Amino acid sequence: MATLLADGKVLVAGGVNESLLASAEVYDPATKTFAATGSMATPRESFSAAILPNDKVLVWGGDTPGAELYDPATGHFRPTGSLFASRRGATGVRLRDGKILVVAGATNLNAFLASAEVFDPEDLTPEVFTATGSLISGRFTHTATLLASGKVLISGGSTDNYYNYLEQSELYDPATRSCRFTSGVMVTARGQHTETLLGNGTVLMAGGYNDNGYLANAEIYDPVLDRFASTGSFHAPRYRHCATLLPNGKVLITGGINSGGYLASAELYDPALGTFASLRNLLAPRSSHTATLLPDGKVLIAGGFNATGPLASAELYDPSTDTFSATKGLLTSVRTSHRAVLLPNGQVLIAGGAGQQVGLASAELYDPSTDAFILTGSMTQPRAGFTATLLENGQVFLAGGVNSGYLGSAELYDPQSGAFVAAGNSPIARSQHTATRLPNGSVLLTGGTNSYALPVAELYQ
Repeated sequence: MATLLADGKVLVAGGVNESLLASAEVYDPATKTFAATGSMATPRESFSAAILPNDKVLVWGGDTPGAELYDPATGHFRPTGSLFASRRGATGVRLRDGKILVVAGATNLNAFLASAEVFDPEDLTPEVFTATGSLISGRFTHTATLLASGKVLISGGSTDNYYNYLEQSELYDPATRSCRFTSGVMVTARGQHTETLLGNGTVLMAGGYNDNGYLANAEIYDPVLDRFASTGSFHAPRYRHCATLLPNGKVLITGGINSGGYLASAELYDPALGTFASLRNLLAPRSSHTATLLPDGKVLIAGGFNATGPLASAELYDPSTDTFSATKGLLTSVRTSHRAVLLPNGQVLIAGGAGQQVGLASAELYDPSTDAFILTGSMTQPRAGFTATLLENGQVFLAGGVNSGYLGSAELYDPQSGAFVAAGNSPIARSQHTATRLPNGSVLLTGGTNSYALPVAELYQ
């Protein structure tokens, strides 16, 4: 992308050279030379740019809906508002009132767009996302767990379209805002696994998938030793399962999928013995579901996917009897790849995901006192493969995901009003990332994919 600046120089930014570029430079026709300038916040190609009345340059699109502003006076880019859709090769025209009309283009999934939108430089979205230290390795389908030390363990994942799974893990330190590799590597490279903080401060990583297939083995990370060690194995290999820490310190493993199909089996991990024990089966095979610990110690297992398609069924696990029973009501919609969050009032927010070939914006609440599901407000847009994080104020922060393209937008759910509201836009559209609430209340977002495994990390304040 090349843009003529008000002083007659030319801004040249982004593009591809074996990989996407974020770097930029300025050409001076008086000296016929190029000089480096600040880099964009996001590497991008096939994007667009337009000069604003204040002589700044608006850059948007490519494989991300995120936009940014270049200031020739400082030579720096900074994130600004986000498009409603990722647009490659979109047309932009500055209108007489200084606004920018953005028209057409194609999504990063190569769907052509007929829509248009307007950027208003006088109505910029407040900056609530800030960059922090990058991951050492780009990764998605990884896991992230807050440790007792306040550091975050980031483990496994894929670097290349569900291939090249990682055995390296990293530790993010909020004090230095930087990552380093753990002293030891994982016993097994894996992604799409589960990661559970145990009562003794160690972390259980179980199952998942790697380049050799479905995994049954599990391992323990010890933050004191900064190393991994093998523990017991599943009775059946699985990924896209759920792991839920129970009040007695054991871990419930439910569902998933392997080469034999969708799984109804469940297992219980005992940290004292380091072994998994088989339980009675779920009432229905399911993967990509949710499993949420309720205040009474039971576990709500909701939705998911099996050979019949996305599911509306839900069931409860009772640890006192080691049995599963159906909830009285069904979900208000079939959904898979959704998110579930226990609210301070004891209800469970279940939001988004995918239904019958469509993304969902709808959300619902499970009330344990009635054992039923009721609709609540809808998200500002459909999304699957996103993150949902309970904040200190009791609201739920939802970020990223995918719909017609990868999303950089975020929103907040307020249990008091039952409504979702926009919560700023990340310059980095992504799905299959992680979100971890830190002790200071901010949320760390790491990795993910927007057609490429991302090494980026940022903080939502």
